[in-house]
Amino acid sequence: MKVFINPGHAPSGNPDPGAVNEETGLRECDVALAVGELVANYLDAAGVGVTNVFQCDSLEEICNQANASGADLFISIHCNAADAADAEEANGTETWACAGSSNGSTLAGCIQSQIVNALGTTDRGVKIATPGVNGLYVLTNTDMPAVLVELAFISNHDDDEILANKQDDLARAVARGITDYEQSIN
Repeated sequence: MKVFINPGHAPSGNPDPGAVNEETGLRECDVALAVGELVANYLDAAGVGVTNVFQCDSLEEICNQANASGADLFISIHCNAADAADAEEANGTETWACAGSSNGSTLAGCIQSQIVNALGTTDRGVKIATPGVNGLYVLTNTDMPAVLVELAFISNHDDDEILANKQDDLARAVARGITDYEQSIN
């Protein structure tokens, strides 16, 4: 099995760092890249091929690279955020899959369970992206089972602590979710 990893948002945050915690300065692009690289290392150690850890500011280019890579799975890593009025209330982990992809939903469930169990984040569940409604571009424009992982809320104080200080634990959980999925389909 080969996995394509997409740390969300542009390299070095230019032009888009994604969500930013205004108090701590923690940026989504930095967390996603660090976790993505660690996931790749853990998958490699487990004998799972990683075709790419690819970060850029063009969603179309990300999908084109993934589709050309020969990958069996696509994993996009992100941090969630809420507007100021809901910042402290919104927390937890959610993982998105594309409507109609049973393998994508299974993969999302495996990753979701591992993160919630390992880090004790609030379980916001597996969400389904529906093209034309709430279709997340990278999920609806890749050819393989794809998920978008919202690790935790960068706008929430407790979740921000996890994102800043538990990146290795997050990466291990994502990698275990991927290997759980591989075992479930074999």
